[in-house]
Amino acid sequence: MTETDHQLYEQAVQVAERAYAPYSRFRVGAAVQARDGRVFLGVNVENAAYPLGVCAEKSALTTAVTEGCRPGDLEAIAVTASPCGGCRQWLVELGLERVVYARAGGELVTASPAELLPESFVL
Repeated sequence: MTETDHQLYEQAVQVAERAYAPYSRFRVGAAVQARDGRVFLGVNVENAAYPLGVCAEKSALTTAVTEGCRPGDLEAIAVTASPCGGCRQWLVELGLERVVYARAGGELVTASPAELLPESFVL
């Protein structure tokens, strides 16, 4: 794991404090680094209508796309928790190289989206 990965993870930790998680109290932060050096932040946002909540990864990736990024433009994402299955598909589809996240015990690890979601859905 590189120093850049550690710095990206620290940004995810800091932004997690902004999450809106009144139901689970489980705050998640994400930081996505584009190949051009820009970093996009995101947090989980819960909703009383449970399926309508948004994961931190999707929040950060949506911001990156809004700012003009396309598949292949994003290099890495750091997340304060292991990505859910749906977010793993987003990571594959947007072509990220690596995912930095904290396992349940707090250990910081790096994996590729393909390692996290083998045999992902591809159109």
